[in-house]
Amino acid sequence: MSAPAVPSAARWWTLVIVSVAAFMLILDLSIVAVALPSIRTSLHADLSELQWVFDAYALTLAAFLVIAGSVADAGGRKRTFITGLAGFWAASIACGLAQDIVALDAARAAQGVGAAVMFAVGPALLGHEFHGKERATAFAAFGAATGVAAAGGPLIGGALTSGSGWRWIFLMNVPIGLVLIPLALRTLRESRLANPAPPDVAGMVAFTVSLAAIVLAIIRGNADGWFSAGNTALYALSAVGLAVFLGMARARGGRAMFDLRMLGDRTFLGLSLATLLVNACGMPFIFIATTYLQSVLNGSAWQAGLRFLPMTIAMFCCGALAGALPRKVPFRALLAVAVAAVGAGALLTSLSDAGSGWTSLIPALVVTGVGIGLFMPTRAALSIGVFEPERAGVASGINETFQQVGIALGLAVAGAFFENRVIAAFRDSAAGARLGPGATEAGSAISAGNIDAVAGSAPPGTAADLVADGRAAFTDAFHQTMALCAVLAFLAAVIALVSVSNKALHESALTGVPPELPDQVPPPASEKVG
Repeated sequence: MSAPAVPSAARWWTLVIVSVAAFMLILDLSIVAVALPSIRTSLHADLSELQWVFDAYALTLAAFLVIAGSVADAGGRKRTFITGLAGFWAASIACGLAQDIVALDAARAAQGVGAAVMFAVGPALLGHEFHGKERATAFAAFGAATGVAAAGGPLIGGALTSGSGWRWIFLMNVPIGLVLIPLALRTLRESRLANPAPPDVAGMVAFTVSLAAIVLAIIRGNADGWFSAGNTALYALSAVGLAVFLGMARARGGRAMFDLRMLGDRTFLGLSLATLLVNACGMPFIFIATTYLQSVLNGSAWQAGLRFLPMTIAMFCCGALAGALPRKVPFRALLAVAVAAVGAGALLTSLSDAGSGWTSLIPALVVTGVGIGLFMPTRAALSIGVFEPERAGVASGINETFQQVGIALGLAVAGAFFENRVIAAFRDSAAGARLGPGATEAGSAISAGNIDAVAGSAPPGTAADLVADGRAAFTDAFHQTMALCAVLAFLAAVIALVSVSNKALHESALTGVPPELPDQVPPPASEKVG
């Protein structure tokens, strides 16, 4: 079936709408990092509650990503995309107006659902409107929007937090949405698949329960006990949810939320595992480093954002370079170098200490930026090139889900490990010994960056020593956590080397031109642009 004629203006407005929406949803993952100390102070949050500001978003984004595409294929992509955009917009308002950390975390979860819908449906809208060489141009612009958002998040977040307050990292989406939603209603064209598979709602529920339960158990581990009754119940719930999800996926085959048969491809499995592991390393680096820059080195949110510029520039430059590299460098080597660089960057944090300036972090920031910049476009190209074109969208969605699961699990594990190490180091310090049993609670507060508040409640004459020991404990735990993250990244490099192969890849992986979508049902006359 030949592609329908598309009015030129409508086609390019579609690109603008989808790219701006992608910019917002990716920005809202990275922009939060530098605002965490301000959120902690404003909403009186501890480390585990701050982790949920990230994890609630990543978890629902992972859970709803694949099923959102199925809903759009059946019910209409325009309708589904605008619903997701409106939901994201409303959740952004709720985030900006939240009066306590529980309300913020809940709003972030809702925001993640809207983000999943936009991220799943946006590329399909582009695929329906653009063909041939124009398709490559459209997807390059889409990729550039997501890349700039990922790289620029700390700087934009720092500027907004220092200039207007942390609430504006969410409320900035409000005026954008007020323009984007009416524009989308007027200019987007409706499209859907001729024979869509029914959405796997039961599979999504089982997947969400399993992931949420294990993330909650890990985050609660230090406070409640790793094998407390509550945590043991969560482990069991996660295992049951996973078993149900896998059983249903096997039974439903290609109609499942995840087509597990696709993970039987060695290259795709290796890519997916590498994606999970490198994101489990990269996001904790940003999460802890931004707090380190503000709470240990006493920088403002704006200064922390500026100090991430070496990583931002490295990401942007290497991301632009990576697009052409698959034609010259095997994917195996490119992927391995990228994830190994992320691991090396994590290890380079050991050059910093509580008494050094922020410049001691520059090597870690640059090398990490190189790794992430090379990894992102390489992952995207490989994920759509492993299978035949009609399965490219499903493959991309599965790989993106692995990415969000990596972020959620990585932050949970690294955050729990980091808090444990801070508490242990502070208890062993002279200031901790003077606090006695109170050292554990103080160490937990220090892990959230609340060093000055802990010092304010210290016995007379001990505040200076407590601040020094608190900063030292934070820094030591930072180094140990990054060493753990480096192990994950180096493991990802090994997986890439032994599993990824250029053989039998579709040409889209090597040329960067996204494959054509399957035949689609022409939109009814009532749904055309007009």
